[in-house]
Parts: sequence; structure tokens; C-alpha cells
Amino acid sequence: MPKSDAIPQSTMSDSGTKESAELPDGETVDAIQDALIEWYEADHRSYPWRETDDPYAILVSEIMSQQTQLDRVVEAWSDFLDEWPTVDSLAEAPRGDVVAFWSDHSLGYNNRAKYLHEAANQVVDDYDGEFPDTPSELKELMGVGPYTANAVASFAFNNGDAVVDTNVKRVLYRAFDIPDDDAAFKTAAEELMPEGRSRVWNNAIMELGGVACEKTPKCDTAGCPWREWCTAYETGDFTAPDVPTQPSFEGSRRQKRGRVIRTLGEYDELTLDKLGPRVRVDYGGETGKEWLRELVADLADDGLVDVTDDGESTVVRLQQ
Repeated sequence: MPKSDAIPQSTMSDSGTKESAELPDGETVDAIQDALIEWYEADHRSYPWRETDDPYAILVSEIMSQQTQLDRVVEAWSDFLDEWPTVDSLAEAPRGDVVAFWSDHSLGYNNRAKYLHEAANQVVDDYDGEFPDTPSELKELMGVGPYTANAVASFAFNNGDAVVDTNVKRVLYRAFDIPDDDAAFKTAAEELMPEGRSRVWNNAIMELGGVACEKTPKCDTAGCPWREWCTAYETGDFTAPDVPTQPSFEGSRRQKRGRVIRTLGEYDELTLDKLGPRVRVDYGGETGKEWLRELVADLADDGLVDVTDDGESTVVRLQQ
């Protein structure tokens, strides 16, 4: 079937943006599904969390993978599960230890460690240690948003909806001319996913976006299984929705917050005067005690540290 018949082109608004698009007919969708799953099952990146259906281990991997490169997550994930191999063991752990681990492994955004710890307690206290298995129930866990809930439901229970992340949006935009609209992406993703196969499908389509349909596509070298039907491959137009850039970590407030947590993980407690030089080499002046006081106050508001002031000195410690 000619591609122009199988994948009708979207209409264009006066501003030149896509307004709507249609997916291929049912028979072609079947072929598209088979091609992607066969491509994925023949060869894909090996990550340890892809080899398990343990919802706890998968949740840890999903939380760690937020804005962190997957190759960096592997060692941290393994170390985390060595330290806390079950949801019960994590729930019993002091929260300060979990936050310190997060910071020591440079996983960023220490609030995620706090939320993961609280989610473990919810599973133990509210679900008798058994994870809920639907996206709607999983969203009730602390720090678990729609994407993470759906990923855990998919990969642990094969009971999820179609995943729609940045990579999937890029694939759909290029391959099937889906307009840059969240609702349109969601509808297209759900129509493409074969029923009852969310585990393999969501892994496969994210793999496609991660290794073949990157910002700079590798259609031929990665053996993209959708070249036969792909509008971008036919036209040579590989534009895609803008991908937000991550703010620089070096020198950022995030980096300094992480240093506070790591430093406090080495000591029972520290005064501001002793903590400051360990957080930044240029401690003093505009980046002195008042700057640090504001930083630890933010961490205290997030429930990560405790701050006490006896009138002579301010003491900071990890919250337990």
C-alpha cells in the first residue's frame, strides 16, 4: 500500500502547525505492531529492571530514571536494592539514610528519595505490603505521577495504558504526522498499543525513540522497523516537538542542596559555620551564612533536614 494511502497527511493551520492526523487502517496497524515488537525482542538495550516484574524494583528504577541517564542509574539501582531489597526494608529505614544514599549517588532532586520512602510506607501500611496493580491506584502513592504509575502498571503487571513520554511523542510526530498536542499523542499511542501487551509495547516504543528516533535519527543504522510507514523517512523532514533542556547542574542551587545532604550524611550534625565551607569553596559574603541559612530552610521545608538555633549557633542535621 502506498504510504500516502496508509497514512493520510495532517491538515495545516494558517500558522503552519499540524491540526489533525489519522493513523493507518487496522491491517496496517497490525503490521506496525508486529514489526516493532519483533525488532525490540530481537535486540534491545539490556537494563536489569527489564528482567524483573517486581513492582518495588521497577518503581525504584522509574523514580531514579527521572532526568537521570539510564546508564548512570544501573549501579545506583543495584546498590539501592542491595541496601533495601524489599519494600518493607525500605519502609523501616530511616529517611535520612535514604536521602543520603540518593545524594551520594548523585541522583538529583532529593525530594524523590523522600517521596519514595513515603510511598514504601504507604504500600506497607495501606496495602499490607502488596503493590496496587492499576495506574489509578498507583497514582495514590506519594510522588508517583501518571507516567510513573502507568510504567509500573505496565512493566510489573502488564496492566498499563500506552506510555507517552518525550521519546514516544517524537516517534509519533515523525512517523504518523501526529500534531504536537498532548491529547492527540495520547489518543494515537492508545490506538497503536496492542491490547493486553503494555509491558512489551511500552518498552519497545520507548526503545525506538531512545536508540533509533533520537533528536538526530538513526533510521538505517538502528534498523528502524517503521521506515516502511514513516512520513519523516519518506519526506526527509525530521523535525520534532521541542525538547526542554535540562538547566546546568554545575554551580546550580540543586548542586548546593545535594552537597548539604551529602555532607550531613558524613556527620551527625554541623553548625552553619562548619557546614558552609564544605558546601562551597567561595563561602562568605553574598554566599555566606545568610545564603546558607536560606538554603537549609528550603531543605527543612521539604522535610529533608532539621534546623535548630540556640541563640548562639544554628545546627543542621538530616531529618530522621
